[in-house]
Amino acid sequence: MKKITYILWALALLLPFSQAWAGTPVSPKDSLSADGPYILFRPDGVDVIRVDYQGNILQNHWTELPENYTFQVTDHRGLYPFEVQLRPFQRGNWLLQDTPERTLVMSDPHGRLDCVISLLQGNQVIDPNLHWAYGPNRLVVIGDIADRGKDVTAIYWFFYKLQQEAADAGGSVVMLLGNHEPMEFAGDMRYADPKYKILPRLLEMEYKDMIGPDSELGRWIASWNTVSVLGRDLYVHAGIGKDFYDWNLPIPEVNAKISKALFMKNKARKALSDTLDFLYGSYGPIWYRGLVMKEAKRRPVSADTLDLIRTRYNVDHIIVGHTIFKNVRTFYDGRVIDVNVNNAENRRKHRSRALLIENGRYYSVTDNGKRKQLR
Repeated sequence: MKKITYILWALALLLPFSQAWAGTPVSPKDSLSADGPYILFRPDGVDVIRVDYQGNILQNHWTELPENYTFQVTDHRGLYPFEVQLRPFQRGNWLLQDTPERTLVMSDPHGRLDCVISLLQGNQVIDPNLHWAYGPNRLVVIGDIADRGKDVTAIYWFFYKLQQEAADAGGSVVMLLGNHEPMEFAGDMRYADPKYKILPRLLEMEYKDMIGPDSELGRWIASWNTVSVLGRDLYVHAGIGKDFYDWNLPIPEVNAKISKALFMKNKARKALSDTLDFLYGSYGPIWYRGLVMKEAKRRPVSADTLDLIRTRYNVDHIIVGHTIFKNVRTFYDGRVIDVNVNNAENRRKHRSRALLIENGRYYSVTDNGKRKQLR
């Protein structure tokens, strides 16, 4: 009954849009489901594109968006409706020395909004109405929202609105880039759910243009950092090793350069500079696995080099995602923590899903908030 209520509520919210937007029917075999909106800024105004529950592509063109423009978003099944208002944003500080009482760290949502909601509600980060409930505390998302699942766009919008709600409450939502965002934004759709290939084809567009530098989501995502130091911890999607240490690039430069090339193809990134070639390569911060894997081809970092890295950035731990393990795991006697797991499987089997830092102690946590202290 609760699911039916959510669906009916979301459909009612969509009715005002359907009156103004032209519908393009899509065959069931195309497997489109509720998606969007994609807000695209054009020389002559703004295009807003979304897909409704019947597989209709709804489009609207505005000369100028209304003030405080607000719209509804939900997952592809209509179970998690929420409202979003456009807002100004800017790149967050890469260095935050404050340490809130609690920081929840999650990684690699990969299009599974249901898993995001379950984790955040189970750990009291959001309330039953999907609003921020974490007060002055912090949520860190270590990249890879893109690819695999059916709710990539919805997750982007969910964190977009949650970030503002957190700031209003004195807390923060810190978003970091993974490797799958640059893949999709460069046109590499190998791991995307079919719906994200079908919709652009029907619109005679490319997906990278729907979420590119002229879109609201693209502009927001380009403001995310790649490396952040929060309190005594360094956060990065994949990892940093000796190669990164030897390049000795200031973190603000790393963040700016990766964002600058976010919407380029790899060939263009390589042509632009050797620095970008490294940053987007196998041993750069969005791909390097040598902090958690020991094969020679991964160029595993030595304990001595890890200590040099920690000293350079004045941190105790490096916290990563990217590489999947059965549970949240530690390496190098707890100095490295990997928080990436199979979210759907771990949710089902009640295994660890995220990292909780509370009053200086580090715990793995499940969807129902059960915790286990890490060494």
